[in-house]
Amino acid sequence: LGIKDIYDFIATVDLIDIQEILERQLDYNYAIACAGLNDNYGANIGKVLLKSFGNDVKNKAKAYAAAGSDARMNGCELPVVINSGSGNQGMTCSLPIFIYAQELKVSKEKMFRALALSNLVAIHEKSGIGTLSAYCGAVSAATGAGAGIAYLYDEDYQTVIHTIVNTLANVSGIVCDGAKASCAAKIASSVDAAILGYHMYKNGQEFKSGDGLVMEDVEATIQSVGRLGREGMKETNKEIIKMMIHE
Repeated sequence: LGIKDIYDFIATVDLIDIQEILERQLDYNYAIACAGLNDNYGANIGKVLLKSFGNDVKNKAKAYAAAGSDARMNGCELPVVINSGSGNQGMTCSLPIFIYAQELKVSKEKMFRALALSNLVAIHEKSGIGTLSAYCGAVSAATGAGAGIAYLYDEDYQTVIHTIVNTLANVSGIVCDGAKASCAAKIASSVDAAILGYHMYKNGQEFKSGDGLVMEDVEATIQSVGRLGREGMKETNKEIIKMMIHE
């Protein structure tokens, strides 16, 4: 699996092969996001975002993804379609795509292909990190969403991969300290970074090889981030667990 393989797949796959599961993902995850915005869950990050920063597409993409997590992490029993074993990651890589697809008035086919791209990019990143890590999975999921948003704008492969690299260079340091209310805020920050990563490249800006974790190409960058999450954060994970159980 690689980003180029994923990009080629989503451009050519017969929609009937992927639409059912993706439609379910949008239906379920949008429903819990609405619950998060309509009721009182956790720190209400989704509500805070909409109240404070308005209803533009960028803010709505962050707010709906965060609101789904508000509800999910704080007792809402509505089902969620996951990504990489995580409800938060499933919402993060799907809800921003839905919000942008509505804003841009793209076809359902375009939306589902973008959603497939987002999900598969997130899975590709997470496969190098592993199941248990102190690396926040919202980052990999939001990076997938950034790639999907670029696709919704009819951008080419180069824009997609630079969006991925720009996002990973920005927020790969967010740590996972369990499932709790602040996951929603981390999701909002990660989606914000993904949107910024896209607009950076559209404005002729990019993080380049040698900028920290950024390597010579997108696959090498994903591998370096995977190594950070898999190997570099082993001790971080242990220390976080100790702190959480007050050792």
